[in-house]
Amino acid sequence: MGQIRLNDMEFYAYHGCLQEEQMNGNRFLVNISMDGDMEKASSSDELHDALNYAAVYELVKEEMAIRSHLLEHLSRRILDRLFDRFPQLNSAEVCVAKLNPPIGGPMRSVSVSQKRERLT
Repeated sequence: MGQIRLNDMEFYAYHGCLQEEQMNGNRFLVNISMDGDMEKASSSDELHDALNYAAVYELVKEEMAIRSHLLEHLSRRILDRLFDRFPQLNSAEVCVAKLNPPIGGPMRSVSVSQKRERLT
């Protein structure tokens, strides 16, 4: 068993409920932690045996390009895709943060995290 983390992937995207957010966009950070079986990759040293984190990045990039009103919806879509694409994944946590959210006062970010375990 092992863990892979993709930290602070940054995207410019158009998520939010306000028309201003849908039109002007904002910066987002995505963090993903994935637990899975890494025994084969640890032994073989072959990419095809590993949970390819470059492929994870591309998956997140694709989902970030699809507009959502809610971070909850976006983070769930990312989790759904991760579990569909990577059968060696046992659990994953996705955190999506919107930087400088338009809430009427100074704030660095707001974030939503969701975690899922594979049901066997």
